[in-house]
Amino acid sequence: MSKDAKNVPALRFKGYSDAWEKRKLGDVVERVTRKNRDLVSTRPLTISAQDGLVDQRKFFSKTVASKNISNYFLLKAGDFAYNKSYSVGYPWGAVKRLDKYPSGVLSTLYIVFKPKKINSQFLVTYFEGTTWYVSVSKVASEGARNHGLLNISASDFFDQQLFFPTKKTEQESIGFTIKVLDDLIAATQYSIDALEQAKKALLQRLFDQSWRFKGHSDPWEKRKLQELLVERNDPSIESKTYPLMSFTGTDGVTPKGRRYDRSALVKSSSKKYKKTQKNDLIYSSNNLETGSIGLNKTGNAVISPVYSVFQVTDEAIPSFMGNMILRRRFIDKMLRYRQGIMYGQWRIHELDFLQIVVNVPQTAEQFQIGQLFSALDALIAATQSRLSSLELLKKSLLQDLFI
Repeated sequence: MSKDAKNVPALRFKGYSDAWEKRKLGDVVERVTRKNRDLVSTRPLTISAQDGLVDQRKFFSKTVASKNISNYFLLKAGDFAYNKSYSVGYPWGAVKRLDKYPSGVLSTLYIVFKPKKINSQFLVTYFEGTTWYVSVSKVASEGARNHGLLNISASDFFDQQLFFPTKKTEQESIGFTIKVLDDLIAATQYSIDALEQAKKALLQRLFDQSWRFKGHSDPWEKRKLQELLVERNDPSIESKTYPLMSFTGTDGVTPKGRRYDRSALVKSSSKKYKKTQKNDLIYSSNNLETGSIGLNKTGNAVISPVYSVFQVTDEAIPSFMGNMILRRRFIDKMLRYRQGIMYGQWRIHELDFLQIVVNVPQTAEQFQIGQLFSALDALIAATQSRLSSLELLKKSLLQDLFI
C-alpha cells in the first residue's frame, strides 16, 4: 500500500488505523490579529528558521523594529507566526510557535494564528516537516517573490490543505514523540558544546603548564620544530596503496567521495601528488586562519602537492604535536612567516616553519597529554555521531508520520 493510498501515513502508532481527514488549515486554527495598542509588550520578535521566535534585540546587533510598536501584532505564548522570508533550506519560509517568552510583538508583515481544533504540539511538528511546502508552493512561485518575501496572502495561507488524524490522542502521540526527540537532540548538542569547551580549556591549561599531570614538574624545553619534525616530500601517483584523498582542518585526511571530487578533471594518470602516512602533520598556508592544519589520523594517502607534509620524529609524540599546533598562539607564530605569492595567495615555506620555536615536555608527559586529547576527541566524535543519528531519525519520522 502506498503511503497515502487511503489517506494514512506510512508509519502509525499501535491502535490507530482510521483514515486521516483532509481539512483547510483555517478550519483548525484561528487567525490572530490582536494589536499591541496598550503597549502590553515591548519585546520585538523575529523568526529564526533554526531558533524559532526570538527576541529581535538578541538576534541582531541592533533592533530593526519600528519605534512605534503599538500597531504591531501582540503575540502570546502558544501563538504561531509564519515568516514569508525564504532562505536556503527554507524555500517557503518558516512557521514557529512562541515558546521562549510569555508575550512579544511582531510586524504585521507576518501571519499569526493559534490552534483551535488541533493539538498545538502536533502543529509544531507538522510545520517542522516539509509536507506543507507542497501546498504553499502551489500559490507561491519564483514570480511571486519580492525582496526576499513570498507574496502569499493570509487567505491563501489559511486555505492550504492538510491531512491530520481525527483522534486527538494520535495527534498528541505524534507531537510528543518528536518533542522527546527534539529534547534528545538539544541535549546531545549541549554535550558536544560542553566537551568542546572542556577541550578548549584543557588546551589552554595544559600547554601553558598551569595544569600538570602528577609526577611531572620539570620545566618544558624550548625546541625548534626541525628537531621534532622532518619534511615528507615524496611525490607519488595515486594507487590502491595510496588513494587520492582531501585534507581539511575540520575533517583531516578524508576520502574524496565525502567532498567535491575534482579527479575527473585530471587528464593524466601520472599526475604526481604528495604521500602522507598516519600521524603526519599537514598544513595549508592559505587557510591557516580557518584551521587548515592537523594530523593525518586516517592512514596512507596522496594529497594535493600544495600541502606541506611532515613526519614526527622520535623526539615527539604525534598526538601531542597534533594538539599543540591547533593552539591560537602557535598559529600566530606561523603567520609571522607567511609570504605573499602570485594571485593573492600565501605561502609559509617549510624551512621557515621548521625554525619555529616551541615549548615541549619530555616524551612521557607528551604521551599523557596526547592520550587525554585522543580520548576526548573520540568522545566528541561518538557524541557527534549520535547527534547525526538522532537528526536522521527525526527526518525519517517527519517523513513517515505525516501524509
